[in-house]
Amino acid sequence: MACSAPSMLASNPKAMAFSSKPSMASPLCSFSQTLAVPKSFSGLSCGSKTRSLRFAAAPGSSSRRSFVVNSSELPLVGNTAPDFEAEAVFDQEFIKVKLSEYIGKKYVILFFYPLDFTFVCPTEITAFSDRYAEFEKLNTEVLGVSIDSVFSHLAWVQTDRKSGGLGDLNYPLISDVTKSISKSYGVLIPDQGVALRGLFIIDKEGVIQHSTINNLAIGRSVDETMRTLQALQYVQENPDEVCPAGWKPGEKSMKPDPKLSKEYFSAI
Repeated sequence: MACSAPSMLASNPKAMAFSSKPSMASPLCSFSQTLAVPKSFSGLSCGSKTRSLRFAAAPGSSSRRSFVVNSSELPLVGNTAPDFEAEAVFDQEFIKVKLSEYIGKKYVILFFYPLDFTFVCPTEITAFSDRYAEFEKLNTEVLGVSIDSVFSHLAWVQTDRKSGGLGDLNYPLISDVTKSISKSYGVLIPDQGVALRGLFIIDKEGVIQHSTINNLAIGRSVDETMRTLQALQYVQENPDEVCPAGWKPGEKSMKPDPKLSKEYFSAI
């Protein structure tokens, strides 16, 4: 397994006992901060939900056609993202992260990786951190998740990159020691106890709009994640248009209509 090396620090099975106050169970937990997110946002439902994809109406029509996607299992694109609250490491401190607190405020890139102190994982984690400012300009938060403890995350952050560590990161690393988050997003490998390389783009309404899952040995592309996020934001801002293959900002989009789409096809 590409990331089979064990975490260097033991996980605390009680680390997921959440509260609104910072945990003081360990000297490492004596400092804490909270994410600057409003507390008034409603929680995300973990139940199945029917979503509607709207396509442009025929010329002259005042209404839109709807293509309804019925999803019975989570996580599926078009469903509400499973909510969670967990401990995380950010700026070398222990914090609490609650996914639903981003509703109405930010898009979220949520990505899972197998284990700390491994090989492919640090290349992905640092790549997202190095591009964080670009995601921030797109009103997007990045969250990394593994089944390691916050103590393992902290030790890895405090390890220099040239020694296989992460150094300081621009976004939180979440601890999923109970494996409940990985399981709820369908990326947990039960017999190995680690997560596949799942990545989910969640919009400001808390709906999963994109997902991709790589096996353990295959790293992901920050460029493609960024492109997909930009395409998502474009079609949400322009609901009567769709983005063709490989679309990038500034390129021609398409009208999802048998006649109007010819304008796109005739230009390529």
